[in-house]
Amino acid sequence: MQFGFLLEQVVNGLVLGGYYLLIALGLSLIFSVGGIVNLAHGAFYALGAYISVEITKYLGFGSAIVLSPVAVALLGILFERFILRRFYDADPILSLLVTFGLAMVTEQAIRIIWGAPPISAAIPQAFRGSVFLGDFLFSRYRLLILAVVAAVLLGVWLLLHKTSFGRVVRAGIQRPDMVAALGIRLQPYMTAIVMLGVGMAALGGAFFAPITIVHPAMGAEIITVAFVVVVIGGLGSFWGVVISALLVGVVRGITIHFAPAAGEASIYVLMFLVLMVRPRGLLGERIEKFE
Repeated sequence: MQFGFLLEQVVNGLVLGGYYLLIALGLSLIFSVGGIVNLAHGAFYALGAYISVEITKYLGFGSAIVLSPVAVALLGILFERFILRRFYDADPILSLLVTFGLAMVTEQAIRIIWGAPPISAAIPQAFRGSVFLGDFLFSRYRLLILAVVAAVLLGVWLLLHKTSFGRVVRAGIQRPDMVAALGIRLQPYMTAIVMLGVGMAALGGAFFAPITIVHPAMGAEIITVAFVVVVIGGLGSFWGVVISALLVGVVRGITIHFAPAAGEASIYVLMFLVLMVRPRGLLGERIEKFE
């Protein structure tokens, strides 16, 4: 029974890691390609949760998890066009301050539109209940989340490694000067990366709305953990962020099993230990700023 409960915490940790992955992977891609420290990333996650709750009321959960990320991705076009584009060649501290301000504005806009009190969302009827494997008990909805995260991860990997779009993006991360010398403009690719990144954050918000508290400050809460995941994994590394997100989720899940009060602190201790050994993170790469 003790082993079964520990195993359940490990699987819960993988679900939590998948949750972190949806947010941190987009955050890492935006920084890698554009050199932008996007502190507003958590705001798009919060918008994804709130929009999904609204859509679910009228069209159901299935439509919400499709339309909510699409709506936020379209907002990402405006975000890149009118805000981020002004700061690619500027001091990174300016983009940090601007995106921090946007995050605050978005949080207050959420309070104005939906109110300050938390709102609730229900798990879809088809995915309620649990799956029994001997003594092992696990939520059907959490299994759905694991499957969706795996599918998104596979899709993003194929996009970045098996398409011409991905080859240009990866070249732009490593050698933007060579890409410019070939006459390729990275600007349209950056717009697509921002759409992909904020869309994944919104997808995380949509899927986790039924099992977490939906409130205006939820974006500010998740952005710190997302940065921890990116730092541990290493800037510019796809698999580094993947491994880091799952590792952070599992470490937190196991720590909560043995010492519930230390769950939150465990991820920061993990970051400290990793950076002591590898200052660039687990699989960090050298990155040149987007120009």
